[in-house]
Amino acid sequence: MLPPASPAGIRIREIFDSDIGAIAHFLAQGFARSTNENWLEIFARLAKHQAPAGMPKYGYLMESEGAPVGVIIMISSSVRTDQTSTIRCNLSSWYVAPAHRSYAHLLLARILKNKDVTFVNVSPAPRTLPIIQVQGFSRYSDGQFFTVASPFGFSGNAPVKVVAAGKSPDSPFESHEHDLLLAHARYGCISLWCTTPDRAYPFVFRSRAVKGFLPCAQLIYCRNIEEFVRFAKPIGRFLARHGKPFIMIDSRGRIPGLAGVYVDSMLPKYYKGPVQPRLGDLAYTETALFGI
Repeated sequence: MLPPASPAGIRIREIFDSDIGAIAHFLAQGFARSTNENWLEIFARLAKHQAPAGMPKYGYLMESEGAPVGVIIMISSSVRTDQTSTIRCNLSSWYVAPAHRSYAHLLLARILKNKDVTFVNVSPAPRTLPIIQVQGFSRYSDGQFFTVASPFGFSGNAPVKVVAAGKSPDSPFESHEHDLLLAHARYGCISLWCTTPDRAYPFVFRSRAVKGFLPCAQLIYCRNIEEFVRFAKPIGRFLARHGKPFIMIDSRGRIPGLAGVYVDSMLPKYYKGPVQPRLGDLAYTETALFGI
């Protein structure tokens, strides 16, 4: 059943498969340097992503007289924390037509009613910051830390092997981490294990070019930042040999144990909800699925 229309004739509802063509055209008009084909590919990937029960498959649509005037894409996933799991929802590609911008907060307010979900915004546009801050979002990552992926360093660890995600490691590993690595490899990420005699440690990276020319591997997933620091040298050798001489990591400042440069206020990230996201976990977000 559709929700009642607002006094301004605005209706907000979930996005259905039948809406995708019109929404792709609408978003292509709203986001510079994007095309209708780009958005159709994004929705095709979302169609294959399994959202947790009770969460929208694609997100929400704001319409007026049957036409889209606002859209927000939602990428929901279950996040494992020790022996429990919580729902995290990445709010992505939020756009409202200029003539209806005064109603943009209604779209966000409708979504945030679910108090059991942790909502994240990992690429907020500057014009949206006042709105999300008024809605109670807090910053959890302040900037980016860049470290060099050297092909020549030697690790002081016990014997470590870097194994591509397509192979099951010889050391013990968690099955849900194996599923995560395989899923992100299908998204086009670099998924790998660092294996020791004791266990296998999962890592995911996304290739990107900072400022359009600096080739980097952006850290998408690890169990914790300390584990990345521990295995930075063998991971760095692997990435450097694959043409990624730099690694970028969400951070609140310099990372102990790593040489590099911290850039404050670069790609800050925000959240609202019961669980503050940890650094080093962008799994199943727009950054992982679409490379945004």
